[in-house]
Amino acid sequence: MNNFMLMDPTNQTFQELLSNGVKYKVPKFQRDYSWDIEQWEDLWNDIKDLGKDDYHYMGYIVLQKKSENEFEIIDGQQRLITISLIILVALKKLRGLIKADDDEVDNNQEREDLMRSGFIGFKDMVSLKVDSKLTLNRNNNTYYKNICSKLESPNLIGMTKTNKLLKKAFNFFALKNFGESGNKISQFIKQFTSHFVFTKIVVQDSLNAYKVFETLNARGVQLSTPDLLKNYIFSIVTKNDDVLDDVLDELDEDWSLLVTQLGERSFTDFIRYHHNIQNKLSTKKVLFKSIRELYTKPKDAYSYLNSLGEYASIYSALLNPYDEWWKSNNGNYENTKYYLEGLKLFNIKQPFTVLMVALKYFSDKEFLMTLKYIYNFTIRYNVICHFSPNEQEKLYNQIAIKIFNGEFKRASAIKNSPEFKKLYPDDNTFENAFEFYKLPSRASAKKIRFLLSEIENNLGKKVDYLNVVLEHVCPYNSGENWFKTFGIGISDIQDRLGNMLLLEKDELKRDSFIEKKKLYSKTDFNLAKKIAEYETWDLQNVNRYQKWLAKQAVKTWGIDWE
Repeated sequence: MNNFMLMDPTNQTFQELLSNGVKYKVPKFQRDYSWDIEQWEDLWNDIKDLGKDDYHYMGYIVLQKKSENEFEIIDGQQRLITISLIILVALKKLRGLIKADDDEVDNNQEREDLMRSGFIGFKDMVSLKVDSKLTLNRNNNTYYKNICSKLESPNLIGMTKTNKLLKKAFNFFALKNFGESGNKISQFIKQFTSHFVFTKIVVQDSLNAYKVFETLNARGVQLSTPDLLKNYIFSIVTKNDDVLDDVLDELDEDWSLLVTQLGERSFTDFIRYHHNIQNKLSTKKVLFKSIRELYTKPKDAYSYLNSLGEYASIYSALLNPYDEWWKSNNGNYENTKYYLEGLKLFNIKQPFTVLMVALKYFSDKEFLMTLKYIYNFTIRYNVICHFSPNEQEKLYNQIAIKIFNGEFKRASAIKNSPEFKKLYPDDNTFENAFEFYKLPSRASAKKIRFLLSEIENNLGKKVDYLNVVLEHVCPYNSGENWFKTFGIGISDIQDRLGNMLLLEKDELKRDSFIEKKKLYSKTDFNLAKKIAEYETWDLQNVNRYQKWLAKQAVKTWGIDWE
């Protein structure tokens, strides 16, 4: 997909964005203004550091075209609003010079008129209200227009948090030095507005906007996907224009809590897993389209919002094994925590589709059994065998729907289902994959300790992977004797699981195998004792040991099919 490139992105300065009578509107249900002193200070420093011939890149701004000169701001409103507030402060400073009746009253009046019409909008000669180039959302617009008209930030009774931020931002920049004369103030505004550059992307509808968001997010440019979805769902809720402001305020607050609870980076994953619990599998590419097709009536949109709220705390708890939610809601907290910690350590989230719905509909006991089956499946399928996650997602989607519809009521129904058995790596497949498995231990030491600790636990020794060290039998930076044993293939040996074990502390460094064996034989770690049985440590014995280790792995991550 290359929809992003088809949008024909262009670079424009802030001055160019506001030229030719163009107007911008923040969608009614877009998030409120939320920038605070940290962002204001960063922006001010960018302005101060701007050299005469320098340009400063302000990132992407995504717009949806409504007419020839009217656009909705899909992403970028925080930056546009804040820069507009700086210009409003400049207008206030010019107004102060005019009132002071200095020598340049006429010139400063002309500067004020040009700056207002160029960046803010035109003032109605009767009402003295400003027809703004920038219209904010339902919670911010009235207060913003008040600033535009009066060039003051009034302290109104019952101000919301977001409007207090608008007030604070205006006052923050009002304390800054823009220059002492009308000429200097105007030069200051002209300098940064003509040198702050945005990449403008214009889309034709919200579906294309969602695709742009997903494309850019995949490239590491974080745009606010939650805002886009909120705009759509809230527009459906208010489709018949019969929703009271109090109800909208409550929905707004609930949505903000939802995004805060999940975090923007986890939001899209949550939305997709939630969708796949009860609907045909949807990939990220078609997720927004699927949601738009499903929720077209206010009643459906309300139901969707309620369901998101129900599952958000469940998803959040699954992401965090140490969440307080587990202690108060799950009788098997320690076991639950352990399995979830394993999924988190290996960054495996595909099972959440099943786990979310199982946690909602199964008893604590049945959920724990489900988690155990899914966890063992994950170690075999994802971690060791590296099989296709796409096939796995199809499996989880089918299982989740059966739980959601009440067809599966127990964990045993999952493990005995044809779908689960079909993808589950059997013992031979798993053992063969484990026999020569290796991980780059310098980057994955924690993961390796976790895996070896599980085998140790299964062999009877209780081990906390966080309180042990990883020992390489054939060490990194090995000496001449080790190189003689393994030759040029030594680098392949060092990261084999068959070359590693656990100890309480790291004492051996680059000792010879004879010296290491003495310690291995005295410890109570099962893997160390096993390695101590070998007379030498060469490729043949590494292979023998890892073959034995693979058989232990089969027992450690197995499922009782009876």
